[in-house]
Amino acid sequence: SVTINPYTCKGCMECVEVCDDDALVATPQTEESIERLRRDWAFWLDLPTTRPEYIRIDDLDERIGALETLLLDKHNFNSLVSGDGACLGCGEKTVLRLFSATVTALMQPRVKRQVARLDDLIGRLEHHIRLRLAEGMDLDDIDAINEVLAAHHDSDLSLSELSGALDAAHTAEPVDTHWFGFATGLLKKLRHLKWQYTEGETGRGRAAMGITNATGCSSVWGSTYPYNPYPFPWANHLFQDAPSLALGVFQGHMARMADGFRAVRLAELELAREYNPQEHDEFFNYFDWKQFSKQEWLLCPPVVAIGGDGAMYDIGFQNLSRALISEMPVKVIVLDTQVYSNTGGQACTSGFTGQVSDMAGYGKVWKGKPEIRKELGLIAMAHRNAYVMQGSAANVTHLLEGFIEGLNTRRPAMFNIYTPCMPEHGIGDESAENQSRLALESRAYPLFRFDPDAGTTYEDCLDIDGNPAIDDDWPSYTLRYQDEDGNEAGLELPMTFADFAVTEGRFLKHFRKAPRDTWNDNMVPLHEFMELDADEREDRYPYIWGVDAGNQLMRVMVSAELVRSSQDRLDYWRLLRSLTGTCKSLDEDAIANQVRTEMAQQLSASLLDTAGVPTAAASVAAITAPAGEYAAVWIDTPECEACDECTKINPKIFAYNAEKKAVVANPRGGPYRDIVRAAEKCTAECIHPGTPFDMNEKDIDKLVKRAEKFQ
Repeated sequence: SVTINPYTCKGCMECVEVCDDDALVATPQTEESIERLRRDWAFWLDLPTTRPEYIRIDDLDERIGALETLLLDKHNFNSLVSGDGACLGCGEKTVLRLFSATVTALMQPRVKRQVARLDDLIGRLEHHIRLRLAEGMDLDDIDAINEVLAAHHDSDLSLSELSGALDAAHTAEPVDTHWFGFATGLLKKLRHLKWQYTEGETGRGRAAMGITNATGCSSVWGSTYPYNPYPFPWANHLFQDAPSLALGVFQGHMARMADGFRAVRLAELELAREYNPQEHDEFFNYFDWKQFSKQEWLLCPPVVAIGGDGAMYDIGFQNLSRALISEMPVKVIVLDTQVYSNTGGQACTSGFTGQVSDMAGYGKVWKGKPEIRKELGLIAMAHRNAYVMQGSAANVTHLLEGFIEGLNTRRPAMFNIYTPCMPEHGIGDESAENQSRLALESRAYPLFRFDPDAGTTYEDCLDIDGNPAIDDDWPSYTLRYQDEDGNEAGLELPMTFADFAVTEGRFLKHFRKAPRDTWNDNMVPLHEFMELDADEREDRYPYIWGVDAGNQLMRVMVSAELVRSSQDRLDYWRLLRSLTGTCKSLDEDAIANQVRTEMAQQLSASLLDTAGVPTAAASVAAITAPAGEYAAVWIDTPECEACDECTKINPKIFAYNAEKKAVVANPRGGPYRDIVRAAEKCTAECIHPGTPFDMNEKDIDKLVKRAEKFQ
């Protein structure tokens, strides 16, 4: 069942907007409805957390499985613990909830394993100390032992009495007081370390992370009296210096972590009787996070700097740059609202050309923000040693994968995230997810990940998977409308930046509707207008298609500023593609391979019935194909639940038929990785990946192994 937390819900209705199966509906607020919600919420709090088999994640650290199901674990879901002062539907809140849940999900099992390890070490060290102390007892003098036993036949015999009696002649080796102090000191440290993990000063154990929050929207709504929603150490300093504060906190934090790991390592050496002060003490005197093992590093709660575009793009940019080049693995989240939301909505360098805001007004001469957008992600990549992810809630899988990859790396990491601001963007309270998706599909805000550990070139390190229609300038969409006869019709159109901008109040002054009686041949669709040379654009007027209140087609004229902004977004998209090598022209061999691929696709399609279900021949071929032969992906279409997961991952491979059931549109329409990921995320488990058609694909052996459970 689904219930709502009545103590934190603000009524923005974004959940209703996003949920497309009527599981959630908007209803009037009454005293009775609030009381029902409170009862339901109290019942939910009493329920145990979701069983692991329903959380379809095979390996969180390796990003394998339906990652968003991590929120089904109540500990992860409650990574934000109270209300806050955010605006209705705030785009920042969604991102920070997903981030904090990801951190909690990563840290929980690691801490559990570490506590078990500490329990084992404590038990073995206690036993080890006792055995060492007993080594001084002379057990060869049987007469002396019998004499002691006879003297205590009517009373208990303590170890100290036995030891004293047997050592009456002082023949045993004396206890090494230096060793004894060292060993018992280690035991005390291990017990204290376990207490820190399980209880600590707060009674909740070790925190999953520490946050330095730049002054801005996130610090204001995150510290609105009497609540702070974070169950983590949290500090707020000046507007611009969250990354610098994080560097200092990180150093102190790592010193404390090193103390704990030093005790664990010394205990293991002592148990193995390998500890040698002359050999080991100098190493441990200088032991710090750079010497941590991978296991130790992953146990370190991350130090995270959070700030908006003002704090990171502009006034705090130098602090951010210093953190990225520092080689200290602090993590930075940039909440990119593209405007100084907290101080009145002033223009910001992260905003788009033509964006209208305070200090970038619209008038006869000045028509919104004149300069192009500052691409912080591109600048961060230029530091070369930092992990960089640009994302949004439009693609949650990409977002969570980037969080996990950036958190696990022993490098600085920056997460630059698009976060709609309802009042300053001029959008509805319920529309954060929808506008994030439009920003992604229109090339306004492309997704990418840059991992310096993946190689030495941009082509090796930069990954733009997760963007729609990667091979095209613009993705396409179908505009539904009523024709002049009242019939339903559709128009296939490119999703340009202007098609996104027309949905937001901050750009509306750049558009005007052209009455139907003014339509003429000098009006040119925007995407065609942008392909014209400067002299060809004379006496031509760009427009985009839309629908009016009656769902009739209309032409919306686009200003010169929005043409320039659209061109800027297209140029940036082409730049990203060029850095990944996806813009290379085909050579003759590539063309020949493409022809062979298309022929194979036609053959695969011939083995599908009209519903997209494999025919008997196709099913038998997939099952009986000899080792090494290609077997195409197939879907048990009648079982499809229309969850949209596969079509979001790769709409060229997967599509819906007329009954909104998933079918394989093109088995070679993308990498095998997308096929395997779709099978892992499929709620109905009806996607069967087959075998790879390209055995040279990166990590193909791992992908084949992951696919086995779905065959």
